[in-house]
Amino acid sequence: MDAIVLLKDDHKTVNNLFRQFEKAKDASPSAKKKIVDQIIEELTVHAYIEETYFYPAAREAVPTTTDHILESVEEHHVVVWMLSELASLDPADEHYDPKVRVLIENVRHHVEEEEKEWFPKVREAMGRKALADLGEVLASAKAEAPSDPLTLPSATS
Repeated sequence: MDAIVLLKDDHKTVNNLFRQFEKAKDASPSAKKKIVDQIIEELTVHAYIEETYFYPAAREAVPTTTDHILESVEEHHVVVWMLSELASLDPADEHYDPKVRVLIENVRHHVEEEEKEWFPKVREAMGRKALADLGEVLASAKAEAPSDPLTLPSATS
């Protein structure tokens, strides 16, 4: 699978989880936590494969994306700390839902920038074969991704 298609599929998966959370406004704290736990898992794996494999390849193929990539890593930094906080926060806490909503806003902004501003440049520069090869690497790397968001490189950037 093409690396960019794989990353966009991840974006769709996470956005579907966001919509589930948004629809669960009146759900129990435990029901919300179940959705958020899935969000934490998906975003941690996604950030890991982007930071470890995709961003370095994109930066090499399209040096003009360096600023976008560095900004993306900083956006990941904010997200992984929020994920870490949500993992240990009681879902009945009054800060839980607002924290999830801020996470959703941040991630949606991040996804929009990636998909509209620099994924097209990476696609053009890397070409079909290189993106397919990288996609295989990303798909297999998901199995090695950590479960703790604070172990990601961006957590300490």
